[in-house]
Amino acid sequence: MSMKKTDLVKNLAKKLDGRMKTAGVPDRFAQGAAQAVDKREQRRRDAAAGLVPFACKLPADLVKRLHERAAAHEGGVNALVAQALGKALD
Repeated sequence: MSMKKTDLVKNLAKKLDGRMKTAGVPDRFAQGAAQAVDKREQRRRDAAAGLVPFACKLPADLVKRLHERAAAHEGGVNALVAQALGKALD
């Protein structure tokens, strides 16, 4: 049995769609595409460094102040929060 032309086109579209979904999306203009690390690998690196994920809810104005200071801090938000918590707990 031969297939209709519309069925052939549908099958071709499904194949193309599947390829597009499985292909990775590189960074802008492929800069740093090789540097991209998947979530599992990032978790392994964090665990090796002794880092543990810690989620909490903070007021919006405090988060805004944290982001402003983190922009100038060399370690980013994570290092700034760790430093502030360390000072507060000592």
